[in-house]
Amino acid sequence: MKSSTGEHYPALDHIRGLAAFLVFTWHFLHQSPDGPVPYGFVPALPIFSFLDEGITGVSLFMALSGYLFAKLLDGKQVSYLPFFANRALRLLPLLLAVIAIEACRRDLAGQPPGEYFTRVGKGLIFPTLPNGGWSITVEAHFYILLPFLLMTSRRFPFAPLLFIAAAILLRWALYVHIGEVQSAAAWTIIGHVDQFLAGILAFHLRAYAKDRHWLALAVLVAFSVFFWWFDAAGGFYQLEHYPSPHPIWIILPTLEAAAYAFGIAYYDTSFSRKRTSLPFKILEKAGAYSYSIYLLHLFFVMQLAAFINTNVMNISNFYVACLWSGLCFMATIPIGYLSYTCIEAPFLRMRMRYTEPASAVPTPASGRPAAV
Repeated sequence: MKSSTGEHYPALDHIRGLAAFLVFTWHFLHQSPDGPVPYGFVPALPIFSFLDEGITGVSLFMALSGYLFAKLLDGKQVSYLPFFANRALRLLPLLLAVIAIEACRRDLAGQPPGEYFTRVGKGLIFPTLPNGGWSITVEAHFYILLPFLLMTSRRFPFAPLLFIAAAILLRWALYVHIGEVQSAAAWTIIGHVDQFLAGILAFHLRAYAKDRHWLALAVLVAFSVFFWWFDAAGGFYQLEHYPSPHPIWIILPTLEAAAYAFGIAYYDTSFSRKRTSLPFKILEKAGAYSYSIYLLHLFFVMQLAAFINTNVMNISNFYVACLWSGLCFMATIPIGYLSYTCIEAPFLRMRMRYTEPASAVPTPASGRPAAV
Protein backbone atom coordinates (compact mmCIF):
# COMPACT_ATOMS: atom_id res chain seq x y z
CA MET A 1 0.00 0.00 0.00
CA LYS A 2 2.47 2.62 -1.23
CA SER A 3 0.73 5.94 -1.76
CA SER A 4 1.62 8.78 -4.10
CA THR A 5 3.36 10.42 -1.12
CA GLY A 6 5.76 7.47 -0.92
CA GLU A 7 4.38 6.27 2.42
CA HIS A 8 4.08 2.51 2.79
CA TYR A 9 2.35 0.56 5.58
CA PRO A 10 3.11 -3.19 5.46
CA ALA A 11 0.74 -3.91 8.38
CA LEU A 12 -2.15 -2.54 6.35
CA ASP A 13 -1.06 -4.71 3.42
CA HIS A 14 -1.52 -7.72 5.72
CA ILE A 15 -5.11 -6.67 6.40
CA ARG A 16 -5.81 -6.02 2.74
CA GLY A 17 -4.40 -9.45 1.86
CA LEU A 18 -6.63 -11.04 4.49
CA ALA A 19 -9.68 -9.25 3.07
CA ALA A 20 -8.85 -10.49 -0.43
CA PHE A 21 -8.49 -14.04 0.90
CA LEU A 22 -11.90 -13.88 2.59
CA VAL A 23 -13.62 -12.84 -0.65
CA PHE A 24 -11.63 -15.36 -2.71
CA THR A 25 -12.53 -18.21 -0.34
CA TRP A 26 -16.22 -17.27 -0.30
CA HIS A 27 -16.39 -17.62 -4.07
CA PHE A 28 -14.24 -20.77 -4.00
CA LEU A 29 -16.51 -22.49 -1.48
CA HIS A 30 -19.87 -21.44 -2.86
CA GLN A 31 -19.95 -21.58 -6.64
CA SER A 32 -23.60 -22.64 -6.24
CA PRO A 33 -26.03 -23.22 -3.32
CA ASP A 34 -25.00 -26.90 -3.34
CA GLY A 35 -21.29 -26.83 -3.70
CA PRO A 36 -18.58 -27.51 -3.41
CA VAL A 37 -19.66 -26.56 0.14
CA PRO A 38 -23.43 -26.08 0.57
CA TYR A 39 -24.73 -22.73 1.75
CA GLY A 40 -26.38 -24.47 4.68
CA PHE A 41 -23.10 -25.69 6.21
CA VAL A 42 -22.09 -24.05 9.50
CA PRO A 43 -18.53 -24.54 10.81
CA ALA A 44 -18.13 -25.82 14.37
CA LEU A 45 -15.60 -23.14 15.31
CA PRO A 46 -17.14 -19.63 15.14
CA ILE A 47 -14.03 -17.99 13.68
CA PHE A 48 -14.34 -20.09 10.50
CA SER A 49 -17.68 -18.39 9.81
CA PHE A 50 -15.68 -15.48 8.38
CA LEU A 51 -14.55 -17.81 5.58
CA ASP A 52 -17.99 -19.36 5.14
CA GLU A 53 -19.46 -15.84 4.81
CA GLY A 54 -16.37 -14.33 3.19
CA ILE A 55 -18.23 -11.51 1.49
CA THR A 56 -17.57 -9.72 4.78
CA GLY A 57 -14.06 -9.21 3.39
CA VAL A 58 -15.52 -6.33 1.34
CA SER A 59 -16.56 -4.63 4.58
CA LEU A 60 -13.03 -5.12 5.89
CA PHE A 61 -11.66 -3.52 2.71
CA MET A 62 -13.88 -0.49 3.22
CA ALA A 63 -13.08 -0.01 6.90
CA LEU A 64 -9.42 -0.16 5.86
CA SER A 65 -10.01 2.52 3.20
CA GLY A 66 -11.48 4.89 5.76
CA TYR A 67 -8.61 4.27 8.17
CA LEU A 68 -5.94 4.57 5.47
CA PHE A 69 -7.15 7.86 4.03
CA ALA A 70 -7.55 9.36 7.49
CA LYS A 71 -3.95 8.29 8.13
CA LEU A 72 -2.59 9.59 4.83
CA LEU A 73 -4.37 12.94 5.05
CA ASP A 74 -4.06 13.59 8.79
CA GLY A 75 -2.78 17.10 9.52
CA LYS A 76 -2.29 17.90 5.84
CA GLN A 77 -3.81 20.31 3.38
CA VAL A 78 -5.40 18.42 0.51
CA SER A 79 -5.87 19.49 -3.09
CA TYR A 80 -8.90 17.44 -4.03
CA LEU A 81 -8.77 17.64 -7.83
CA PRO A 82 -5.37 15.85 -7.91
CA PHE A 83 -6.73 13.48 -5.25
CA PHE A 84 -9.68 12.49 -7.45
CA ALA A 85 -7.37 12.21 -10.47
CA ASN A 86 -5.07 9.90 -8.52
CA ARG A 87 -7.96 7.68 -7.49
CA ALA A 88 -9.04 7.45 -11.11
CA LEU A 89 -5.51 6.45 -12.14
CA ARG A 90 -5.52 3.85 -9.37
CA LEU A 91 -8.88 2.25 -10.10
CA LEU A 92 -10.00 2.84 -13.68
CA PRO A 93 -7.30 1.15 -15.85
CA LEU A 94 -7.82 -2.34 -14.42
CA LEU A 95 -11.57 -1.86 -14.07
CA LEU A 96 -11.86 -0.87 -17.75
CA ALA A 97 -9.70 -3.85 -18.71
CA VAL A 98 -12.00 -6.18 -16.75
CA ILE A 99 -15.07 -4.63 -18.37
CA ALA A 100 -13.50 -5.23 -21.80
CA ILE A 101 -12.50 -8.82 -21.00
CA GLU A 102 -16.00 -9.60 -19.71
CA ALA A 103 -17.50 -8.06 -22.87
CA CYS A 104 -15.31 -10.33 -25.02
CA ARG A 105 -16.25 -13.36 -22.92
CA ARG A 106 -19.94 -12.62 -23.34
CA ASP A 107 -19.52 -12.05 -27.07
CA LEU A 108 -17.77 -15.42 -27.48
CA ALA A 109 -20.63 -17.01 -25.53
CA GLY A 110 -23.09 -15.49 -27.98
CA GLN A 111 -24.70 -13.15 -25.46
CA PRO A 112 -26.07 -9.85 -26.83
CA PRO A 113 -23.97 -6.87 -25.68
CA GLY A 114 -26.78 -4.36 -25.21
CA GLU A 115 -27.90 -5.40 -21.74
CA TYR A 116 -24.32 -5.79 -20.52
CA PHE A 117 -23.24 -2.28 -21.56
CA THR A 118 -26.45 -0.85 -20.13
CA ARG A 119 -25.50 -2.39 -16.78
CA VAL A 120 -21.96 -1.02 -17.12
CA GLY A 121 -23.38 2.45 -17.73
CA LYS A 122 -25.61 2.17 -14.68
CA GLY A 123 -22.55 1.15 -12.67
CA LEU A 124 -21.67 4.80 -12.06
CA ILE A 125 -24.53 4.91 -9.57
CA PHE A 126 -25.83 1.37 -9.04
CA PRO A 127 -23.99 -1.85 -8.04
CA THR A 128 -24.00 -3.32 -11.56
CA LEU A 129 -20.35 -3.38 -12.64
CA PRO A 130 -18.92 -6.88 -13.33
CA ASN A 131 -16.49 -8.97 -11.28
CA GLY A 132 -16.93 -7.21 -7.98
CA GLY A 133 -16.82 -3.82 -9.67
CA TRP A 134 -19.91 -2.87 -7.66
CA SER A 135 -17.62 -2.21 -4.69
CA ILE A 136 -15.59 0.25 -6.81
CA THR A 137 -18.81 2.20 -7.29
CA VAL A 138 -19.24 2.28 -3.51
CA GLU A 139 -15.62 3.44 -3.08
CA ALA A 140 -16.17 6.20 -5.66
CA HIS A 141 -19.18 7.44 -3.71
CA PHE A 142 -17.02 7.45 -0.59
CA TYR A 143 -14.34 9.54 -2.32
CA ILE A 144 -16.96 12.13 -3.25
CA LEU A 145 -18.01 12.35 0.40
CA LEU A 146 -14.46 12.20 1.78
CA PRO A 147 -13.64 15.96 1.82
CA PHE A 148 -16.77 16.69 3.85
CA LEU A 149 -16.23 13.69 6.15
CA LEU A 150 -12.62 14.64 6.89
CA MET A 151 -13.45 18.30 7.43
CA THR A 152 -16.20 17.53 9.93
CA SER A 153 -14.22 14.82 11.72
CA ARG A 154 -11.31 17.24 12.22
CA ARG A 155 -13.55 19.88 13.74
CA PHE A 156 -15.76 17.44 15.65
CA PRO A 157 -13.86 14.19 16.39
CA PHE A 158 -17.05 12.24 17.08
CA ALA A 159 -18.90 13.46 13.98
CA PRO A 160 -18.52 10.01 12.34
CA LEU A 161 -20.69 8.57 15.12
CA LEU A 162 -23.47 11.00 14.19
CA PHE A 163 -23.19 10.03 10.53
CA ILE A 164 -23.27 6.33 11.43
CA ALA A 165 -26.39 6.94 13.51
CA ALA A 166 -27.94 8.71 10.52
CA ALA A 167 -27.08 5.74 8.29
CA ILE A 168 -28.74 3.34 10.74
CA LEU A 169 -31.87 5.51 10.75
CA LEU A 170 -31.88 5.60 6.95
CA ARG A 171 -31.65 1.81 6.76
CA TRP A 172 -34.42 1.50 9.34
CA ALA A 173 -36.62 3.83 7.27
CA LEU A 174 -35.94 1.80 4.13
CA TYR A 175 -36.72 -1.39 6.01
CA VAL A 176 -40.06 -0.01 7.21
CA HIS A 177 -40.94 1.32 3.75
CA ILE A 178 -39.75 -1.57 1.57
CA GLY A 179 -39.76 -4.55 3.91
CA GLU A 180 -36.08 -5.42 3.40
CA VAL A 181 -32.83 -3.52 3.51
CA GLN A 182 -30.25 -6.17 2.60
CA SER A 183 -30.08 -4.91 -0.99
CA ALA A 184 -29.06 -1.42 0.13
CA ALA A 185 -26.95 -2.54 3.11
CA ALA A 186 -24.90 -5.12 1.19
CA TRP A 187 -24.41 -3.48 -2.18
CA THR A 188 -24.44 0.33 -1.76
CA ILE A 189 -22.91 3.21 0.16
CA ILE A 190 -26.07 3.22 2.34
CA GLY A 191 -24.68 0.15 4.09
CA HIS A 192 -20.94 0.51 3.65
CA VAL A 193 -20.64 4.14 4.74
CA ASP A 194 -20.55 2.82 8.32
CA GLN A 195 -17.28 1.05 7.61
CA PHE A 196 -15.60 4.06 6.00
CA LEU A 197 -16.69 6.29 8.88
CA ALA A 198 -15.63 3.78 11.54
CA GLY A 199 -12.23 3.54 9.86
CA ILE A 200 -11.81 7.32 10.04
CA LEU A 201 -12.91 7.37 13.69
CA ALA A 202 -10.63 4.44 14.55
CA PHE A 203 -7.62 6.29 13.20
CA HIS A 204 -8.33 9.34 15.35
CA LEU A 205 -8.86 7.14 18.42
CA ARG A 206 -6.08 4.66 17.60
CA ALA A 207 -4.20 5.41 20.82
CA TYR A 208 -7.01 3.69 22.74
CA ALA A 209 -6.47 0.49 20.73
CA LYS A 210 -2.69 0.31 21.06
CA ASP A 211 -1.48 -2.74 22.97
CA ARG A 212 -5.00 -3.55 24.19
CA HIS A 213 -4.42 -7.25 23.62
CA TRP A 214 -7.13 -8.56 25.93
CA LEU A 215 -9.67 -6.14 24.53
CA ALA A 216 -8.72 -7.18 20.99
CA LEU A 217 -9.20 -10.83 21.94
CA ALA A 218 -12.59 -10.04 23.50
CA VAL A 219 -13.72 -8.17 20.34
CA LEU A 220 -12.57 -11.06 18.15
CA VAL A 221 -14.39 -13.66 20.26
CA ALA A 222 -17.58 -11.63 20.58
CA PHE A 223 -17.78 -10.76 16.90
CA SER A 224 -16.89 -14.33 15.89
CA VAL A 225 -19.77 -15.66 17.99
CA PHE A 226 -22.15 -13.11 16.50
CA PHE A 227 -21.01 -13.91 12.99
CA TRP A 228 -21.37 -17.63 13.70
CA TRP A 229 -24.99 -16.94 14.67
CA PHE A 230 -25.50 -14.97 11.45
CA ASP A 231 -24.01 -17.83 9.43
CA ALA A 232 -26.13 -20.44 11.25
CA ALA A 233 -29.29 -18.35 10.77
CA GLY A 234 -28.80 -18.45 7.00
CA GLY A 235 -26.09 -15.95 6.26
CA PHE A 236 -25.99 -13.79 3.16
CA TYR A 237 -28.25 -15.88 0.94
CA GLN A 238 -30.44 -18.01 3.20
CA LEU A 239 -31.57 -15.76 6.06
CA GLU A 240 -35.23 -16.59 5.33
CA HIS A 241 -34.70 -15.77 1.64
CA TYR A 242 -32.76 -13.38 -0.59
CA PRO A 243 -33.01 -10.43 -0.25
CA SER A 244 -33.60 -11.09 3.41
CA PRO A 245 -36.46 -9.42 5.31
CA HIS A 246 -34.58 -9.90 8.59
CA PRO A 247 -33.98 -6.63 10.49
CA ILE A 248 -30.38 -7.64 11.32
CA TRP A 249 -29.37 -5.94 8.07
CA ILE A 250 -30.18 -2.59 9.66
CA ILE A 251 -27.24 -2.93 12.07
CA LEU A 252 -25.02 -5.63 10.51
CA PRO A 253 -22.92 -3.03 8.61
CA THR A 254 -22.41 -1.12 11.87
CA LEU A 255 -21.32 -4.20 13.79
CA GLU A 256 -18.85 -5.11 11.03
CA ALA A 257 -17.62 -1.53 11.01
CA ALA A 258 -16.99 -1.41 14.75
CA ALA A 259 -15.18 -4.76 14.91
CA TYR A 260 -13.04 -4.25 11.80
CA ALA A 261 -12.14 -0.62 12.50
CA PHE A 262 -10.98 -1.49 16.02
CA GLY A 263 -9.03 -4.49 14.70
CA ILE A 264 -7.27 -2.35 12.08
CA ALA A 265 -6.31 0.32 14.60
CA TYR A 266 -5.12 -2.32 17.06
CA TYR A 267 -2.99 -4.16 14.50
CA ASP A 268 -1.55 -0.97 13.00
CA THR A 269 -0.48 0.51 16.33
CA SER A 270 0.42 -2.56 18.38
CA PHE A 271 2.83 -4.29 15.99
CA SER A 272 5.15 -1.61 14.65
CA ARG A 273 8.01 -3.94 13.72
CA LYS A 274 7.91 -5.32 10.19
CA ARG A 275 7.03 -9.02 10.23
CA THR A 276 9.28 -11.12 8.03
CA SER A 277 7.98 -14.66 8.55
CA LEU A 278 6.61 -16.43 5.48
CA PRO A 279 2.86 -16.16 6.21
CA PHE A 280 3.14 -12.40 6.72
CA LYS A 281 5.25 -12.00 3.58
CA ILE A 282 2.58 -13.86 1.61
CA LEU A 283 -0.14 -11.65 3.08
CA GLU A 284 1.91 -8.54 2.31
CA LYS A 285 2.34 -9.58 -1.34
CA ALA A 286 -1.34 -10.50 -1.58
CA GLY A 287 -2.22 -7.10 -0.14
CA ALA A 288 0.05 -5.31 -2.58
CA TYR A 289 -1.68 -6.99 -5.54
CA SER A 290 -5.10 -7.32 -3.91
CA TYR A 291 -6.91 -5.03 -6.34
CA SER A 292 -5.87 -7.20 -9.28
CA ILE A 293 -6.66 -10.39 -7.37
CA TYR A 294 -10.04 -9.03 -6.36
CA LEU A 295 -11.18 -8.01 -9.85
CA LEU A 296 -9.66 -10.93 -11.76
CA HIS A 297 -10.36 -13.92 -9.52
CA LEU A 298 -14.01 -14.25 -10.58
CA PHE A 299 -12.88 -15.17 -14.09
CA PHE A 300 -11.55 -18.48 -12.80
CA VAL A 301 -12.09 -19.15 -9.07
CA MET A 302 -15.36 -21.08 -9.38
CA GLN A 303 -14.14 -23.10 -12.35
CA LEU A 304 -10.97 -23.90 -10.42
CA ALA A 305 -12.97 -25.18 -7.45
CA ALA A 306 -15.18 -27.26 -9.77
CA PHE A 307 -12.11 -28.74 -11.51
CA ILE A 308 -10.51 -29.75 -8.20
CA ASN A 309 -13.78 -31.18 -6.94
CA THR A 310 -14.31 -33.21 -10.13
CA ASN A 311 -10.80 -34.24 -11.14
CA VAL A 312 -8.57 -34.11 -8.06
CA MET A 313 -10.56 -34.88 -4.93
CA ASN A 314 -13.90 -34.26 -3.30
CA ILE A 315 -13.81 -30.89 -1.51
CA SER A 316 -17.33 -30.86 -0.09
CA ASN A 317 -15.71 -30.93 3.35
CA PHE A 318 -15.50 -27.29 4.42
CA TYR A 319 -12.07 -27.54 6.05
CA VAL A 320 -10.53 -29.41 3.11
CA ALA A 321 -12.02 -26.84 0.75
CA CYS A 322 -10.53 -24.00 2.83
CA LEU A 323 -7.07 -25.59 2.58
CA TRP A 324 -7.43 -25.85 -1.18
CA SER A 325 -8.64 -22.26 -1.30
CA GLY A 326 -5.52 -21.14 0.55
CA LEU A 327 -3.27 -22.97 -1.92
CA CYS A 328 -5.15 -21.58 -4.91
CA PHE A 329 -5.08 -18.09 -3.42
CA MET A 330 -1.30 -18.23 -3.11
CA ALA A 331 -1.10 -19.45 -6.71
CA THR A 332 -3.14 -16.40 -7.72
CA ILE A 333 -0.59 -13.93 -6.34
CA PRO A 334 1.67 -14.19 -9.44
CA ILE A 335 -1.38 -13.40 -11.59
CA GLY A 336 -1.97 -10.36 -9.42
CA TYR A 337 1.69 -9.39 -9.82
CA LEU A 338 1.50 -9.60 -13.62
CA SER A 339 -1.70 -7.59 -13.70
CA TYR A 340 -0.26 -5.00 -11.33
CA THR A 341 2.95 -4.70 -13.34
CA CYS A 342 1.38 -4.56 -16.78
CA ILE A 343 -1.89 -2.69 -16.16
CA GLU A 344 -1.80 -0.85 -12.84
CA ALA A 345 1.83 0.26 -12.38
CA PRO A 346 2.20 2.32 -15.62
CA PHE A 347 -0.71 4.50 -14.58
CA LEU A 348 0.35 4.68 -10.95
CA ARG A 349 3.57 6.33 -12.09
CA MET A 350 1.43 9.18 -13.46
CA ARG A 351 0.00 10.07 -10.05
CA MET A 352 0.67 13.51 -8.65
CA ARG A 353 1.15 14.74 -5.12
CA TYR A 354 -2.04 16.09 -3.59
CA THR A 355 -1.03 16.86 0.01
CA GLU A 356 1.32 19.14 1.85
CA PRO A 357 1.87 19.76 5.56
CA ALA A 358 -0.55 22.26 7.02
CA SER A 359 2.43 24.28 8.33
CA ALA A 360 3.66 24.74 4.76
CA VAL A 361 0.48 26.54 3.72
CA PRO A 362 0.64 30.37 3.93
CA THR A 363 -1.73 31.79 6.55
CA PRO A 364 -3.57 35.07 5.98
CA ALA A 365 -4.06 37.71 8.65
CA SER A 366 -7.02 35.84 10.08
CA GLY A 367 -4.66 33.06 11.16
CA ARG A 368 -6.57 30.44 9.19
CA PRO A 369 -4.76 28.35 6.53
CA ALA A 370 -5.24 29.60 3.00
CA ALA A 371 -7.17 27.27 0.72
CA VAL A 372 -5.08 24.86 -1.32
